[in-house]
Amino acid sequence: VRPTNNAGGLEAGMTNGQPLIIRAAKKPISTLRKPLESINLATKEPENAAYERSDVCALAAAGIIVEAVVAFTIATSFVDKFGGDSLTEMKSRYDEYLRLARAR
Repeated sequence: VRPTNNAGGLEAGMTNGQPLIIRAAKKPISTLRKPLESINLATKEPENAAYERSDVCALAAAGIIVEAVVAFTIATSFVDKFGGDSLTEMKSRYDEYLRLARAR
Protein backbone atom coordinates (compact mmCIF):
# COMPACT_ATOMS: atom_id res chain seq x y z
CA VAL A 1 0.00 0.00 0.00
CA ARG A 2 1.32 3.40 -0.94
CA PRO A 3 1.55 6.24 1.61
CA THR A 4 -0.37 8.59 -0.73
CA ASN A 5 -3.02 8.18 -3.40
CA ASN A 6 -1.71 10.71 -5.91
CA ALA A 7 -2.58 8.35 -8.78
CA GLY A 8 -6.25 8.34 -7.80
CA GLY A 9 -6.31 4.57 -7.33
CA LEU A 10 -5.48 3.81 -10.96
CA GLU A 11 -2.02 3.17 -12.40
CA ALA A 12 -1.37 2.06 -16.00
CA GLY A 13 -5.01 1.09 -16.44
CA MET A 14 -5.16 -1.06 -13.30
CA THR A 15 -6.47 -0.26 -9.85
CA ASN A 16 -3.79 -0.29 -7.17
CA GLY A 17 -5.87 -1.09 -4.08
CA GLN A 18 -6.33 2.56 -3.11
CA PRO A 19 -9.76 4.25 -3.28
CA LEU A 20 -10.67 5.11 -6.88
CA ILE A 21 -10.86 8.90 -7.32
CA ILE A 22 -12.66 10.25 -10.38
CA ARG A 23 -12.01 13.79 -11.58
CA ALA A 24 -14.62 15.15 -13.97
CA ALA A 25 -15.47 18.47 -15.60
CA LYS A 26 -18.79 19.89 -16.74
CA LYS A 27 -19.54 22.77 -19.04
CA PRO A 28 -21.76 25.60 -17.78
CA ILE A 29 -25.48 25.33 -18.43
CA SER A 30 -26.49 27.21 -21.54
CA THR A 31 -29.16 29.78 -20.83
CA LEU A 32 -30.44 33.07 -22.19
CA ARG A 33 -31.76 35.54 -19.64
CA LYS A 34 -32.21 38.21 -22.30
CA PRO A 35 -33.28 36.87 -25.71
CA LEU A 36 -30.85 37.56 -28.55
CA GLU A 37 -31.93 38.72 -31.98
CA SER A 38 -32.07 35.84 -34.41
CA ILE A 39 -33.85 34.67 -37.57
CA ASN A 40 -36.62 32.12 -37.87
CA LEU A 41 -35.23 29.61 -40.38
CA ALA A 42 -38.71 28.49 -41.48
CA THR A 43 -40.12 31.97 -42.23
CA LYS A 44 -36.80 33.83 -42.79
CA GLU A 45 -38.20 36.62 -40.57
CA PRO A 46 -36.29 38.34 -37.73
CA GLU A 47 -37.19 36.92 -34.35
CA ASN A 48 -35.90 36.88 -30.80
CA ALA A 49 -34.42 33.65 -29.49
CA ALA A 50 -36.51 31.90 -26.86
CA TYR A 51 -35.77 32.42 -23.17
CA GLU A 52 -34.55 29.15 -21.71
CA ARG A 53 -34.99 28.56 -18.04
CA SER A 54 -32.49 26.16 -16.59
CA ASP A 55 -31.37 24.93 -13.21
CA VAL A 56 -28.78 27.11 -11.57
CA CYS A 57 -26.72 24.08 -10.54
CA ALA A 58 -26.66 20.74 -12.31
CA LEU A 59 -23.85 19.23 -10.24
CA ALA A 60 -26.15 16.96 -8.24
CA ALA A 61 -27.57 15.46 -11.44
CA ALA A 62 -24.11 15.26 -13.02
CA GLY A 63 -22.79 13.41 -9.98
CA ILE A 64 -25.49 10.76 -10.32
CA ILE A 65 -24.75 10.35 -14.03
CA VAL A 66 -20.98 10.09 -13.47
CA GLU A 67 -21.52 7.54 -10.70
CA ALA A 68 -23.70 5.41 -13.00
CA VAL A 69 -21.19 5.60 -15.88
CA VAL A 70 -18.29 4.63 -13.59
CA ALA A 71 -20.30 1.73 -12.10
CA PHE A 72 -21.23 0.50 -15.59
CA THR A 73 -17.60 0.74 -16.76
CA ILE A 74 -16.34 -1.18 -13.72
CA ALA A 75 -19.07 -3.81 -14.19
CA THR A 76 -18.12 -4.18 -17.86
CA SER A 77 -14.47 -4.75 -16.91
CA PHE A 78 -15.55 -7.25 -14.25
CA VAL A 79 -17.60 -9.19 -16.82
CA ASP A 80 -14.67 -9.11 -19.27
CA LYS A 81 -12.36 -10.56 -16.61
CA PHE A 82 -14.65 -13.10 -14.89
CA GLY A 83 -17.58 -13.48 -17.31
CA GLY A 84 -19.61 -16.62 -17.74
CA ASP A 85 -23.12 -17.74 -18.53
CA SER A 86 -24.50 -16.92 -15.09
CA LEU A 87 -23.80 -14.91 -11.96
CA THR A 88 -23.04 -18.16 -10.14
CA GLU A 89 -20.31 -19.00 -12.67
CA MET A 90 -18.93 -15.45 -12.51
CA LYS A 91 -18.86 -15.55 -8.70
CA SER A 92 -17.05 -18.89 -8.64
CA ARG A 93 -14.42 -17.52 -11.07
CA TYR A 94 -14.03 -14.41 -8.90
CA ASP A 95 -13.69 -16.51 -5.73
CA GLU A 96 -11.03 -18.65 -7.45
CA TYR A 97 -9.18 -15.49 -8.52
CA LEU A 98 -9.18 -14.24 -4.91
CA ARG A 99 -7.98 -17.64 -3.64
CA LEU A 100 -5.06 -17.62 -6.08
CA ALA A 101 -4.21 -13.98 -5.31
CA ARG A 102 -4.06 -14.71 -1.56
CA ALA A 103 -1.85 -17.74 -2.17
CA ARG A 104 0.89 -15.58 -3.71
